[in-house]
Amino acid sequence: MTTFTGTTPRHVQHREPDVTPRLQEFIQRDSAVLSPTFTRSYPFAMSHGRGTEVWDVEGRRFLDFTSGIAVTSTGHAHPRVVKAIQQQAEKFLHMAGMDFYYEVQTALAERLVAITPLGEPGQVFFTNSGTESNEAAIKLARHHTGRPRFIAFLRSFHGRTLGSLGFTSSKPAQRRGFFPLVDGVSHVPYADPYRPVLAMDGFVDYGERVVDYIEHTIFQTIAPADEVAGILLEPIQGEGGYVVPTPGFLPALRALCDRHGILLIVDEVQTGIGRTGRWWGYEHFGVQPDIVTCAKGIASGMPLGAMIARRDVMTWGPGAHGNTFGGNPISCAAALATLDVIEEEGLLDNAAAMGSYMMDCLAEIQPKHPSIGDVRGKGLMVGVDFVIDRATKEPAREWRDAIVAEAFGFGLLILGAGPSTIRLIPPLVVNKAEIDEAIETLDRTITRVEELNR
Repeated sequence: MTTFTGTTPRHVQHREPDVTPRLQEFIQRDSAVLSPTFTRSYPFAMSHGRGTEVWDVEGRRFLDFTSGIAVTSTGHAHPRVVKAIQQQAEKFLHMAGMDFYYEVQTALAERLVAITPLGEPGQVFFTNSGTESNEAAIKLARHHTGRPRFIAFLRSFHGRTLGSLGFTSSKPAQRRGFFPLVDGVSHVPYADPYRPVLAMDGFVDYGERVVDYIEHTIFQTIAPADEVAGILLEPIQGEGGYVVPTPGFLPALRALCDRHGILLIVDEVQTGIGRTGRWWGYEHFGVQPDIVTCAKGIASGMPLGAMIARRDVMTWGPGAHGNTFGGNPISCAAALATLDVIEEEGLLDNAAAMGSYMMDCLAEIQPKHPSIGDVRGKGLMVGVDFVIDRATKEPAREWRDAIVAEAFGFGLLILGAGPSTIRLIPPLVVNKAEIDEAIETLDRTITRVEELNR
């Protein structure tokens, strides 16, 4: 039972998102020199941050429920992470980990192997980002199995580099103009219990129906099982709309892979490093993958990614794959500090408890807002899906976009995902008072948008 009070915190006062002359000048400078591919939902220009709070260049305070897209896992400028970065910077900034040894990289690999259950000992390949981690996994899967094909899922997001983009399918804009992509990827529906697209045909668990479709339709028509190297998926879809699959989905996929000698590759870039209340999202579903990819929250904001695989899968030799900056010593130091903070400050438990509390708070306001079709998530990875009509579940994209923009005026930073979902992904250090403020802000924002569109 939630204890959400519904009282108005002192910060929750609507202010028009005023673009001051100083901010306008900054935006103009930015637009002149930065790529137009950047997606800015509102004019927030950051000055500094602490924990879950951030301030813009005009000194205005905001609650950050984006975490830099699930990156600042320990909050902004956590003192232990900052200290680790400073101490490592005083020693050395770079020494190519591909060619030389240094302790901080080895120590981080040991920690990642220890927290990543794969059923057997694992090994790590370090990268700079999530898309690089997925590229590494794709290459390793082909190299290890000798097979050319893959299965991916509709509305998935695995990155924007040319290899991973062949697996990404969350938005047309991400793929438009970049064909041909990596060949041999077959996309199938994700196990979305809110908007299923396959007939159940006697199945109780929709995820098991999806896996049956892979085995008896995809394998029998366009991608023979003995040519499939791996199945790549997010344990909870991120950019696709924060979609939590049915309980039977990952276990059925694991069994399918075992039957056909296929590698199960789990993209934990957004779900991993405690975001869902466990180290990895897949741990909620009782399976062990063959390869895990991660990035985002691993180093609290420093660029770092990793591909972790069972040792018997990591069969490529020297020179088969490489990376100049992957495993950068400063990023590794930040990551070790991040893991220490998560463990020693109880942030896994906090993510689970605060995520449950936030879901309860959202369930309380849902009945008075017909536009809220679904609330879903695990830990501090929560999605609110907006619809035109609850019966038809037609996505309300324009409403969602308006709410994201209006929330900025109330002092809350949020982002969209999928066709019509708002994602709530605060740092793992978030507390009840901050969640109360955010939910009250969101409640007022939805009401304002509803009144403006009446």
